[in-house]
Amino acid sequence: MENYPSSAPAFGLGAILFFVAIWLVCIAGVWKVFTKAGKPGWAAIIPIYNVIVLLEIVGKPIWWFLLILFPCTSFIFVIWTYNLLAKSFGKSEGFTVGLVLLNPIFMLILGFGDAVYLGPSAKEANINNRFGSGDYQKPFDPQA
Repeated sequence: MENYPSSAPAFGLGAILFFVAIWLVCIAGVWKVFTKAGKPGWAAIIPIYNVIVLLEIVGKPIWWFLLILFPCTSFIFVIWTYNLLAKSFGKSEGFTVGLVLLNPIFMLILGFGDAVYLGPSAKEANINNRFGSGDYQKPFDPQA
């Protein structure tokens, strides 16, 4: 049996570089979304803190992190959080479907597109800020 050079190391390195490139694109999209919402962009690279910042952007309490972490409820609350994120930037439910199914692409569209952060769209956040404690636009307030 002849010894042929193995291409496994080259394939492995290529796969690693491909996944690192995808990861960097995902980080760039989330970083830009965070900065548009007035949060620190570097929070996108900190594993647990990025979910907490996302919850702050959409106006949900931090304890929702446990609901996202718990396997039985994570699917529902991740979709709910993405829906609130889309609404916080003035997008529709169709954009929520895109965030769920093609998250990296739609995060890039949200971050680098013309979407403007309108403030947390969660009902609790709008009630808390209705009496002047916030200085951003309220997208669902009929008197604004």
